[in-house]
Amino acid sequence: MKAKKSAARDFPVVCVGGSAGGLDAYIRLLQNLPADLGVAIVIVNHLRTVATLLHEILPKYTTMPVELITDDLVIEPNHVFIIPEKRDLHVLDGEFRLEPISKPRGWPDVITVFLRSLTNNWDGKIIAVIVSGYDGDGAAALCGIKEVGGITIAQKLDTATQPDMPESAIETGCIDFILAPENIAREIARIARSI
Repeated sequence: MKAKKSAARDFPVVCVGGSAGGLDAYIRLLQNLPADLGVAIVIVNHLRTVATLLHEILPKYTTMPVELITDDLVIEPNHVFIIPEKRDLHVLDGEFRLEPISKPRGWPDVITVFLRSLTNNWDGKIIAVIVSGYDGDGAAALCGIKEVGGITIAQKLDTATQPDMPESAIETGCIDFILAPENIAREIARIARSI
């Protein structure tokens, strides 16, 4: 088991952060993403009160296993992981750690929390993707992702149902690519194959 945990740090983690309108972006991204790229896809979607159904919906659009994250779950490549509602998500020793949500009122910052944890605790490549959603979650962590050599991508505003989140991401000045979901998938594939 120890070898698996240390090996688990050698592949890219792709954090896809979204909220309102995010489902459309997740589907379009997964439909165009090869299942054998060797990356872990972590979908961090804002849900404070309603239970997520993404782990039931998204398997229709990818052949990768889609799992609802539990505490101490090992991060593996060629999997799609979904954050549960009312939780902050962290990474430690190649595993997910769940904590009670640290900002229970107002707009959540679960994407920012997870990206900062990746920045501090993940040795492999990090790709941060911000898609459709209200507010600006994730934006505050994007420059930190760039500082550790990660790649940042925002959804093209005219392809987002709710452009607030990608717009906030772009305004940081720390975005490498602004793309439609299908092209985000192609860019992730290109990056993964070049590592």
